[in-house]
Amino acid sequence: MKMNDIPFATCDWTAVEPVEKSAEAGQASWRTRQFGDVRVRMVEYTPGYVSDHWCVKGHVLLCLKGELHTELADGRRFTLTPGMSYQVADNAEPHRSTSPQGATLFIVD
Repeated sequence: MKMNDIPFATCDWTAVEPVEKSAEAGQASWRTRQFGDVRVRMVEYTPGYVSDHWCVKGHVLLCLKGELHTELADGRRFTLTPGMSYQVADNAEPHRSTSPQGATLFIVD
């Protein structure tokens, strides 16, 4: 990820309008800011969230609240709790997530 031509700025995430995204179960709400090629998001998953797809996009993801369960296509499984993060490259390892208790995430991709 190259971060060019992005001036210093602050963001009040509560002022960014949420957009609901599809899910197999539960709901995902994204608050998104775009800076050139860099997308920055605050994402909230409701309890019972189940992703409706395998994701191949690279991310740096930080769990702020709740618990996120992530499964990789090879069968490995990981659980993030507040203060934990993961990173994965584009097209490196397909992954999908669930959140039985709900979660709030900060994601850069």
